[in-house]
Amino acid sequence: MAHIRPFSAPLSRLGASSIASPVSCTRLSSIPYQTIRCAAMKAKPAQQKKKKTRNTFIQYDLKRADQFTLVDAMHYIRAFEVGRNPSSSKYEMHVKVRTLKNGPVVRNRLRLPHAVKTDIRICVICPPGSKAAAEAKAAGASLVGEDEIFDKIKEGVIDFDRCICHTDSLQKLNKAGVARILGPRGLMPSNKTGTVVSQVASTVQNMVGGSEYRERLGVIRMAVGQLGFTPEQMQTNVKAFMDTLKKDIAQMSDRITKEIHEVVLSSTNAPGFSLNGEFRNANSIPTKDISGPL
Repeated sequence: MAHIRPFSAPLSRLGASSIASPVSCTRLSSIPYQTIRCAAMKAKPAQQKKKKTRNTFIQYDLKRADQFTLVDAMHYIRAFEVGRNPSSSKYEMHVKVRTLKNGPVVRNRLRLPHAVKTDIRICVICPPGSKAAAEAKAAGASLVGEDEIFDKIKEGVIDFDRCICHTDSLQKLNKAGVARILGPRGLMPSNKTGTVVSQVASTVQNMVGGSEYRERLGVIRMAVGQLGFTPEQMQTNVKAFMDTLKKDIAQMSDRITKEIHEVVLSSTNAPGFSLNGEFRNANSIPTKDISGPL
């Protein structure tokens, strides 16, 4: 009987293809090119599109908002202030304007027909011991001087709400280096704001009986009355404020476009009520009931 020898042919004779795995024998041409490319390269994350930044403030559609007459708004506001001293809380007006974010702002000072008593602390920078210093103290200024005031400001002690400067002290004020402290607070005297004057007494008197307003983030705020005011007094003050504000906006028409969007009335402790521009309607309560003690 013939002996059968086991099969032991060398690999060199068989060839590598005879022992390769079935997967390796697959033709690459049968695999789609896109599949190979996706497997070999990691997908790059999609770049997020940059959001366009707004250059104006968001304004809501007033057609969907509840609006009130002046008498009705005062009626509801007084309900939130029940039990408080009528002279301690103030009516505040907020005027929202359509305007660009980066641009000139409205800023002015107004003496209302019916003065709103406020505890305003006025600082007058003028040579101590001068005639201007004596007039400033007599007019009601709470702080008068130069170097002492500069030192307090640099120490962070700012115990005043308004600051005016006499023309003789302007150069010394600029050299004191307090503009970086007073400027962001809106207290730095300047010719534009009418706070660098030669007659400090009259300016102090106007500040004591006047009100200052300034646009911040597209809103102009100012106290326009006390809770003890009658609706007629409030109407007079509101009209005076709005007329002055419209003149301020008209003077800026060559530099920027501003439009009044909404007028809101609130108080120290009450929410805001959007005004529709009317004094009262048929359903409003008598105006004699909206004044005096709460």
